[in-house]
Amino acid sequence: MIKKVPASVDFIAIEHEMLDFWEQNRVFRKLIEKNASGPKWSFIDGPITANNPMGVHHAWGRTYKDVFHRYKAMNGFRTRYQNGFDCQGLWVEVEVEKQLGFKSKTDIEEYGIENFVTKCKERVYKYSKIQTEQSIRLGYWMDWENSYYTMSDENNYTIWLFLKKCHEKGWIYKGHDVMPWCTRCGAALSEHEIATEGYREMTHASITVRFPIIDRENEYLLVWTTTPWTLTANTAAAVHPEKPYLKIRQGKDVYYLIDGRQNEIINGDFTVLETLPGREMLGWSYRGPFDELPVQKEVRHTIIPWEEISETEGTGIVHIAPGCGQEDHTLGKEYNLSVIAPLDEFGNYIDGFDWLTGRNVSDINKDIFQNLSEKGYKYRIDQYTHRYPVCWRHGTELVFRLVDEWFIAMDDVRQAMMDETRKIRWIPDYGLQHELDWLKNMHDWMISKKRYWGLALPIYECPSCGAITVIGGKEELQARAVAGWEEFEGHSPHRPWIDRVKIRCEKCGAVVSRVEDVGNPWLDAGIVPYSTLHYTTNRDYWKEWFPAEFICESLPGQFRNWFYSLLAMSTVLENREPFQTILGYALVKDEKGDDMHKSAGNAIWFDDAAEKMGVDVMRWMYVDHNPFSNLNFGYRIAKDFRKQLITLWNSYSFFATYAALDNYSPQEHQVRYDQLSELDRWLLAHLNLLIKEVREKFDDYAPGRAMKQVDDFLDILSNWYIRRSRRRFWKSEDDNDKWGAYQTLYITLKKLIQILAPVIPFVTDKIYQNLVRSLEPEAPLSIHLTDYPVCDDEKIDTALISRIDAVIKIVSMGRAARNKANLKVRQPLRKVWIKLPGDITATALSDLSDQVLEELNIKELEFVPDDSDLATYEVKPNFATLGVKFGKAMGAVSAAIARQSAAEVAQKIAKGGTVAIQLQDKKVYLAVEDLIVERRAAENVAVVFDGDYTVAVETRLTDDLIKEGYVRDLIRQIQTMRKDADFKVEDRIVTTIETTAKIRAALEQFSDYFKRETLTTEIKYQFSAGDTEQKFTLDGNKVRVSVSRIP
Repeated sequence: MIKKVPASVDFIAIEHEMLDFWEQNRVFRKLIEKNASGPKWSFIDGPITANNPMGVHHAWGRTYKDVFHRYKAMNGFRTRYQNGFDCQGLWVEVEVEKQLGFKSKTDIEEYGIENFVTKCKERVYKYSKIQTEQSIRLGYWMDWENSYYTMSDENNYTIWLFLKKCHEKGWIYKGHDVMPWCTRCGAALSEHEIATEGYREMTHASITVRFPIIDRENEYLLVWTTTPWTLTANTAAAVHPEKPYLKIRQGKDVYYLIDGRQNEIINGDFTVLETLPGREMLGWSYRGPFDELPVQKEVRHTIIPWEEISETEGTGIVHIAPGCGQEDHTLGKEYNLSVIAPLDEFGNYIDGFDWLTGRNVSDINKDIFQNLSEKGYKYRIDQYTHRYPVCWRHGTELVFRLVDEWFIAMDDVRQAMMDETRKIRWIPDYGLQHELDWLKNMHDWMISKKRYWGLALPIYECPSCGAITVIGGKEELQARAVAGWEEFEGHSPHRPWIDRVKIRCEKCGAVVSRVEDVGNPWLDAGIVPYSTLHYTTNRDYWKEWFPAEFICESLPGQFRNWFYSLLAMSTVLENREPFQTILGYALVKDEKGDDMHKSAGNAIWFDDAAEKMGVDVMRWMYVDHNPFSNLNFGYRIAKDFRKQLITLWNSYSFFATYAALDNYSPQEHQVRYDQLSELDRWLLAHLNLLIKEVREKFDDYAPGRAMKQVDDFLDILSNWYIRRSRRRFWKSEDDNDKWGAYQTLYITLKKLIQILAPVIPFVTDKIYQNLVRSLEPEAPLSIHLTDYPVCDDEKIDTALISRIDAVIKIVSMGRAARNKANLKVRQPLRKVWIKLPGDITATALSDLSDQVLEELNIKELEFVPDDSDLATYEVKPNFATLGVKFGKAMGAVSAAIARQSAAEVAQKIAKGGTVAIQLQDKKVYLAVEDLIVERRAAENVAVVFDGDYTVAVETRLTDDLIKEGYVRDLIRQIQTMRKDADFKVEDRIVTTIETTAKIRAALEQFSDYFKRETLTTEIKYQFSAGDTEQKFTLDGNKVRVSVSRIP
């Protein structure tokens, strides 16, 4: 027996109730058992970093993943339900350092690498548990006992296999290069890390310095830099060989700079002495700004060519420090320049820099400026705003440092990766071009970090002969080990335990230690299509589930990172695409479109959102959104999506309330389809069309477009079908019309909650328990154990849909016309005029006219062939477009337009057609954009136009219409009082009213209508207290009402 349901609802309480229900009844396990023999659907989870609690941005992607898992499961598919946790790398290290109060790598080494790594593991386990609990709260169904961890032995050893294959192809090498370096982390950053989130808009003090030219008295190169600390390592200056440079005099001094920058750079008056091409300056020698430093002894400073020099900033003469910049280092190798690397791993000047030795680069600029000024090298200092690289972990400004790092040479695999990339379906489709552009321009992959918690690179570099060995797995390491295996065995392959294992060099026989570097964390995540499918231990299982049919992650954040590493590693291992379809979504912002930051006070934590707005509301918001544009997230925006849930709940509450009252049974009160009303068949037609369209969209991985269909359907269900059918549920006769309404609404609600079950799993299952299981005792335990609805094409009556949809459109336009005239719907009007498009006839809608009149509260309807009597038209030339086309002939054009029938022109323009005018001896055609059409309503009429539809309502009010309007307002007040007093829908009442003669006369004239609508048995005009009472004003008339329930 179905139970009545109150209209008020606590969605958050429902979510907790359903979580308990699912757990107690093992619903997820029952789902796995149900689909155990079904077709497979392969999914690989992009691992969430197990380092902090989830944010609402994590919940967006996890909602998508859950929606598609649930949808596939309701279609009988079996899947692995494997969640992933990203565990290794600086993400975790930095947080552990904060926890322990560490300031540098020195603190870590004093604490002990083993202790530190153990703390990192503990943090991962702590937050993976928290994230698991949060994900369960989100309704994210995964096999949580089978989550993968990228710190697992299998994951690490599978990466070793990948690296060994790269080494066998000759792609692993140690590079001696200038890399972006974080002095706080004590580690280099890869190209991927910098490109993704490594730049900020910053303002720095830049300096223009004077380099004295040797053998040219009082002549100087003007050189500009935004990194003054690098001047200590200057060994050359570069000019563009083909660009013009100026030789200018200012006082007794002569300066050189590129032509075009003199007015921005030179302070005060100057005279141009000569213009010369940059190539004439090549080979000149100059005195460096810090020649007095020990490291600068024997350095010859010279001018070299460089064609990448800009003419829009600086002086056009570039300071070159090959030990402090990537491009500088490349030029240094090309021109055999001296290389000076000034910094240690913490950003301190090393020995050989005199007064600078031991000083940190972060606070040296002021002293550099003073020193240069005292020596006469400073020309000017300016504040300069630019995008500068920072460490994404804690915002430290990066320096560029000459270091040894390990790389994979990517040129040989680049084209193969691009070929595999093209086999994949990218959603959005521009994601493919993003990825290809990245692959086309990427540098070699830096895979090393001089840190502690991460993949132990299986690289052994012989100190005697330089031979490099890469180990491909645990078994190979054991076979090659000559020392330390006993100490390592039983531990995970991490530092410091793995460092104890030594091997023998195959080339010279020396005992070799592993390089101390750990791996880039994107190696950890990129290998998961292999490690999680047991590529090295169960190849048949891997073949069954590889490649993944679907992955889903943020496109802006991952096309350079996870997607790249997936493609690279799979191309090397198997020369195959690792996944077939990728849905890439955008970024989560706050309600104003700004980035969320804790420091800005606009961050919303997942737990807070879940308990304040509710998870189903969040999920509807996520799935309803276009995934390709940024999602503005907040409590105000969430209210709009809660309204959708309320609409669904109210529709269910309406049905349950009356079904309980009438003891409705879908088995006992069946009505044949051909005996259903036209309105019923229209709703079922729309329902089946919805099922068809949502299936198509979900199958196409287009959840946002699917939800737009649901939004539209929910609107017509609530605002048209239920509202139009209320009296069928209220009436006392037990006939086919009544039971047909019950049957139609029951079928619709049941299938609608099944459609929505993957999106809002909590409230749909709550509704299902009462709506379906109470009426169908044999129904599955949970909605999530039912099958996804299947479209019945025979019930999609397109002609019927078209007819009733046309009526709904007319009603909508009629309401808009009322709004124009400030006439509320409760105020009856005399007449409505309707002009239809050419493909809909008045005859087709004539039997539905009563619905239009009732909905609009209008007495009379007339279909008209045109709207010439309802509006006046004025057509004007659009001078912005016609002036360009006709110039001096515009006067004749304007006159020709004025001679046209404005109404006929308007009709042509509305259809997107052209308008022909006669211009002297030739015919000219004007397009839509050439004309401005203005329409004005006729007198006493309010008109709305929409394409070929016109709807107009008469705005004159008679005395009888005004009286009826008063009564309708009274009815609304009484119904609100009944609801607030918690009366039952079937309760009969006595109404007493104290008011003016004007309102009483209206009520007496329309008393039968009033009684019928409010279930009033008697109206008393002598006021007496009742169960509830209300005072209000109606069009300036005071009204006092009481209502008493009849026992």
